[in-house]
Amino acid sequence: MFFKDVWKDVKAVKERDPAARNAFEVLFLYQGIHALIMHRIAHWFYKKHMFFIARWISQVSRFFTLIEIHPGAEIGTGVLIDHGCGTVIGETAVVGDNCTLYQGVTLGGVGTAKGKRHPTLGKNVMVGAGAKILGSFEVGDNASIGANSVLLKPLESDSTAVGIPARPVKLNGQAVEKKHKLAQVNADISKLAETIDILNERLSQMEELLKKNGIDTSSLETNRDTTEFTDWVI
Repeated sequence: MFFKDVWKDVKAVKERDPAARNAFEVLFLYQGIHALIMHRIAHWFYKKHMFFIARWISQVSRFFTLIEIHPGAEIGTGVLIDHGCGTVIGETAVVGDNCTLYQGVTLGGVGTAKGKRHPTLGKNVMVGAGAKILGSFEVGDNASIGANSVLLKPLESDSTAVGIPARPVKLNGQAVEKKHKLAQVNADISKLAETIDILNERLSQMEELLKKNGIDTSSLETNRDTTEFTDWVI
């Protein structure tokens, strides 16, 4: 199983890295492969509750490859860590099969509470150079995160997110920016309509109170704008 997983990682580099010439070169000269090999060994010790040995192997790997993978992280097969320098993968992170991570990627957590605190990547996810994915949430299959983006929320399958904080810009190859803006406008209008309804209700209550106290409120009723804002939603 171990050697089969390593071979799948080597094949992934050959298929997805144009600079890779042959399996021999990939196996002996690619630090991403070395980091994954060392991690699979460290992860075995981690699952056997030999935490010190697991962490020691992880630190040795970090020293030689400049790629830090916590031994508790779960990593699938066919994973490509391209260049890899500065890549950090946290303890409770999960990386699905056939994912691609470029240099400087961080799969990190937020807060200091124990338990699941790192992201879960689905299959065939691409994370660009310098991107940060922070928090315990899922990134769907075939998703892409642009270089130097900071993703803080779940991401749908087959979507692309960029920016700080990262927002979806494509879904199934189609731009979603206009749809996102329209949805935000509708949400704002709905909120405004709710606020106006509350104000109208309170005004009616005030008028009733004034009438009970013998104060004429006919002028208020004449000048009131009765526009229905709920019909404005696009």
